[in-house]
Amino acid sequence: MNMAFYSASVGALQQQERLNVVGNNIANVNTYGFKAERPSFSSLMYGYVNGIDNAELPRGSGAKMSMASTDFSSIGIAPTNRAQDYAIIGNGFFGIVNPATGERSYTRDGSFTLSEYQRPNAAGVMEKVFCLSDGEGNFVLDQAGKYIEVKEGALSQPVGVYDFINTDGMEHIGSNRFVPVAKNGAVRAGTGTVQQGVLETSNTDLATEMTKIIESQRSYSYALKMVQTADEVETTINNLRG
Repeated sequence: MNMAFYSASVGALQQQERLNVVGNNIANVNTYGFKAERPSFSSLMYGYVNGIDNAELPRGSGAKMSMASTDFSSIGIAPTNRAQDYAIIGNGFFGIVNPATGERSYTRDGSFTLSEYQRPNAAGVMEKVFCLSDGEGNFVLDQAGKYIEVKEGALSQPVGVYDFINTDGMEHIGSNRFVPVAKNGAVRAGTGTVQQGVLETSNTDLATEMTKIIESQRSYSYALKMVQTADEVETTINNLRG
């Protein structure tokens, strides 16, 4: 089979993958704290050919979307006047933890709420308290990694800000949450400051995303045209052989 057929078919499939990322960005254009993803492509290597002096040279068959990196830039905040809404001005993340599993994750989405939590007091009796929560069962952490209790509408301790040496490659999980990978390094105190009564807006640029859709649609149509042409060439060759 003509290699152009494989290159084109792979190209068409990868443009569909790119559109999935772009579509998700557009769907979250109004989601507070959302960070847009940027698809990255790499060449597909499938074999070698002999070059000058019998040197082996790699040859590829199209490109593949290797990853979708996250753009952590901020473009602004919006006032909400809600006591449980927070935004980080500068670098860093809110730290949240799943009380059932102990899993920690990080987010820029500070649209928090109050959730009930049962804790043992000095007498060993379970006491009901209210803690700052993300509304999905995860509790917000202070700088010391403790749950933030809310008493009479006021926080018992400030909201913590966490950061990493670099944020490249952080794994996107759940709704606006991230977990670090090995290259991000150990968690450390963030340099950003917390502002109450506001939320960070989505950094999705609608005009940029619409441009990417047009690019992907054109690339997809060109790839399908190449598939058709490659098939016609192969058919002609097979007929000549017959």
